[in-house]
Amino acid sequence: MSGRFFLDTNIFIYSFDESAPAKVQKARKLIGEAIATRKGVISYQVVQEFFNFALRRITPPMTTPDAEQYLNAVLRPLLAIHSSPSLFTAALHVQGRYQLAWYDSLIVAATSEAGCGILYSEDLQDGQRFGAVHVKNPFA
Repeated sequence: MSGRFFLDTNIFIYSFDESAPAKVQKARKLIGEAIATRKGVISYQVVQEFFNFALRRITPPMTTPDAEQYLNAVLRPLLAIHSSPSLFTAALHVQGRYQLAWYDSLIVAATSEAGCGILYSEDLQDGQRFGAVHVKNPFA
């Protein structure tokens, strides 16, 4: 693998969760490392899920100008995997083989498509493997 790593949506969500300061610190450090090293990767799914959260569920919700600034400064430099029929097919194979939820299957398939050996996520079991993809929970 390339040393690249994939960041699941929850990493970005926790970077705004002031009720969990330790998670905020770890999430922000990981995002900073992803941008600084240019080894961090996300997919369009992560952007969509993050903005669904940030524009509606945090208090106060992210404003449109703040969301646009975050998109340009943080998300866009990491965005490498687009939705495609081949990604959906790979996710179907992941879902069938490992019996994951659909959106988790898409994240695993995107991680693999990006050539990332590590998937940072709190949603999947720490240490779990999906072929060449190794799940790490940065908050464990």
